[in-house]
Amino acid sequence: MAPIRSERLELVSISPEFIDALLAERRRDAEAAATLKLPDGWPDRHDQGFLNFRLRQMRERPEIQEWFVYAVVLPGGERPMIGHAGFHGPPGVNAVKAPDAVEVGYSVFEPYRRRGYATEVVRALIDWAAHEHGIRHFVASISPDNEPSMALVRRLGFEHTGQHWDEEDGEELEFELRITDGA
Repeated sequence: MAPIRSERLELVSISPEFIDALLAERRRDAEAAATLKLPDGWPDRHDQGFLNFRLRQMRERPEIQEWFVYAVVLPGGERPMIGHAGFHGPPGVNAVKAPDAVEVGYSVFEPYRRRGYATEVVRALIDWAAHEHGIRHFVASISPDNEPSMALVRRLGFEHTGQHWDEEDGEELEFELRITDGA
């Protein structure tokens, strides 16, 4: 699967082979599969659960891999992985109020935060989904304590539209963005 590129970043689709190797603690195999350098200590316990969940989904429906998780990579040099991002699934998944929408998710690892990478990643995901699949409706769910993420989605034009309770993450505020053909 071709990477999604932005000005400074490359989003590399994480394959089932990558996840298998990573969870089996074959880090070199995982790095070779995705042509990147993994950060020390990743994945943590939370992300191990997340990756296991995505792996099960991709095995059940391989055709939807492009809607899941991407490694956020700085191209050049060792190609360090600086975070991960993607969608919660194809249109309509995890977007009950918006069956035509895709929900974005993103995480930038600590030493790379506050450099605009998360904003660049979300823009790249939106552009890719709009140009490749005609998606015009996007959703983001954010903890009310996560001020940087709320500022990011507001900066990109998302509007607060509600809230819900997530069994794993607790209260989440819902934000939506609709883009027009002229955007």
